[in-house]
This record gives sequence, C-alpha cells and structure tokens, in this order.
Amino acid sequence: MGVNALEGMHLVIGEVMQWRDDLQRRFHNPAFEIEVPTLNLGHIHGGDNPNRICGQCELQFDLRPLPGMILSDLRSELRERLNKCLAESSLSWELEPVFEGIPAMETHRDATIVQAVEQLTGAPAGAVAFGTEGPYLNSMGMQTVICGPGNIDQAHQPDEYLPHEHIQPAINLIKSLVRQFCL
Repeated sequence: MGVNALEGMHLVIGEVMQWRDDLQRRFHNPAFEIEVPTLNLGHIHGGDNPNRICGQCELQFDLRPLPGMILSDLRSELRERLNKCLAESSLSWELEPVFEGIPAMETHRDATIVQAVEQLTGAPAGAVAFGTEGPYLNSMGMQTVICGPGNIDQAHQPDEYLPHEHIQPAINLIKSLVRQFCL
C-alpha cells in the first residue's frame, strides 16, 4: 500500500517539528527574549480540489537561527532527517529555499563598538530577532551594532512613523561614532 501526499506531509510535518524541538534542546542564547531558534510552519498547501486526495503538497516554513548556527549545516541536517523519514515510502521531496537566508549575528558585549554605543546612548545593548545587513558587515571583520532612531514597534507597520524628536539624537550618535572610529 502506497503513501499518498497527505500522509507523507503528515510524516514530514512530524519530523520537522521533532527537528525544531531538537534544535531548541541543543541551542540557547539567553541574550534573546526567545532564547531558542524558532521554526514556524507558515503555509501548507496541497491538492486542487477538496474532494480529491492530492498528489503533491507544499510546506513553507520560516527558521530563525541563533548566532553560531550555520544555515548550510541546518539545511543539510534537515535533508538528512527527511530522507531518513521518507526512505521507506515511494514519495519524493525537495527543499527549495525562497532565498539563501540571513545568518544570525552577534557582536559580543565587550566589543569596543558596543561599549561606545552604550556609553553614548546611556542604554544597555540587547539582542533583536530581525534581519539586517549586520552579519555581512561582521563577516568582513567589522564590529557591528544595530541602532537607530524610533521604535521597532512602529517599523514596517501601516502607520509607520519616526518621531521628529528622535532624529537629532540619532544624528549626534552617528557623528560621535564616526569621530571615534573613522577619523
């Protein structure tokens, strides 16, 4: 008796969720509000009609790794697990990244740039769980901090705004950092 695409998707989803749990047991970073890697099953689609068993299913997911987790290693680990999971079935599967991904980054608290920004702003550094160009700058040997005017809660929203009173302090911060690190 063969395994249809829906049964196969059930196997795949179960294995992906077990993988997520395994990643969360292995990786922790207390600097983040959510200190484990996250994996969201954001889109599942299969079939072309509600009264037919589908021949194909698609699962789209979002994985947010922590600093030190290598994207290519994660993809290889997932491939190995799913190949093993479906080895006894007649199903085939493929992993197609929507894009190569943004690696997680971390600039250590004792880095000169972090200490300088903390001193200039009077605020402690923290970790954030969103993508920036920071990992690419760090990979070129730069110490990178992500900071700027406004509040992330207003960013990328329909009513996104930047309070006028936040602009001049940001300009002053950037000028101070340029004087300290670039001149």
